[in-house]
Amino acid sequence: MDYQRVFTQAIDRLHAEGRYRVFIDILRNKGMFPNARCFAGHNGPKPITVWCSNDYLSMGQHPKVIAAMEEALHDVGAGSGGTRNIGGNTHYHIDLENELADLHGKEGALLFTSGYVSNEATLATLGKVLPGCVIFSDELNHASMIAGIRNSGCEKRVFRHNDLAHLEELLAAEDPETPKLIAFESVYSMDGDVAPIAAICDLADKYQALTYLDEVHAVGMYGPRGGGISDRDEVASRLTIIEGTLAKAIGVMGGYIAADRMIIDVIRSYAPGFIFTTSLSPVLVAGALASVRHLKSSSEERDGQQAAAARLKAMMREAGLPVMDSTTHIVPLMVGDPVKAKKVSDILLAEYGVYVQPINYPTVPRGTERLRFTPGPSHNEEMMRELVAALVEVWDRMEMRLAA
Repeated sequence: MDYQRVFTQAIDRLHAEGRYRVFIDILRNKGMFPNARCFAGHNGPKPITVWCSNDYLSMGQHPKVIAAMEEALHDVGAGSGGTRNIGGNTHYHIDLENELADLHGKEGALLFTSGYVSNEATLATLGKVLPGCVIFSDELNHASMIAGIRNSGCEKRVFRHNDLAHLEELLAAEDPETPKLIAFESVYSMDGDVAPIAAICDLADKYQALTYLDEVHAVGMYGPRGGGISDRDEVASRLTIIEGTLAKAIGVMGGYIAADRMIIDVIRSYAPGFIFTTSLSPVLVAGALASVRHLKSSSEERDGQQAAAARLKAMMREAGLPVMDSTTHIVPLMVGDPVKAKKVSDILLAEYGVYVQPINYPTVPRGTERLRFTPGPSHNEEMMRELVAALVEVWDRMEMRLAA
């Protein structure tokens, strides 16, 4: 067996399809985000503007967050010391779980090392604990949710994106006594659309199904306290489990679920992805704790981000750029070709100091490749004018269509 040949062919396929991913070499400038320094292909760092960070509210740069992490570092040291079962449980972890439970109006919460792990571990465990469970999954769910459902070993039914009629058709076809779980997201981050949460909860009530809502692109972003779309729409109490991340709008790292105490205890006691993983560093937990507490009482960051997103969408439309319809903070710009998407991204970085990554298959369907912009409260109007002018020039240079 020529192992090297197989590995080489696997990478060559990605290059041929225009899907090979290149990681940028940058450092963010503390307190000056979205300004950063790029080290790739330059003699020394080159100033750039970051347009694709998931640190939506720049909370990773917030003085309260940085101060809390520094204080924790000097108080308890760097690492957690092990799994939560053995040596990695700290007062910081317990405090943050209490804050997250309160944020979503639930009895308890459970921290994981990432949003991917929280989805995979929780869904896989639920499917194994509930005998004969069938999981109903939106077709655009995160890869981590799909992995968890697959690893649960239970049957799944995939319903068309946000299609309530199709979901009900699938629910009605099951035995009423069969355990059911509906898994879906609040904000779908590639298109920027939102799930009809209340209507899905209505179907869950009608067919006696549990609900699992992924709020990772909405936590911190929506609702009077940043609890997500379910907080904004006042439906959090109707959901069985809410899953979120600490790595996007919260600005640090980690994932979690919030639910009633019994469900939290089941996942804590049975999920290998929780039991056998070293817990988050208390330094990270302290930063996330400070961020969550701040965003519960401050809407300034949310309001600034929403205003920035609306402004950029309007400027792109006015310039004739193919910005996709989006009701959220996500600003997707359609390209429709993986090679062109990568080329546009490369030109913007090399010539204009604009960093935005191309989004290709399998993250989005083939033929819908795009650039995904996430303007934040620190992206000002001058930055946006420069960005739009650069995009128009590159679109013209590559003979890509602009609206009349």
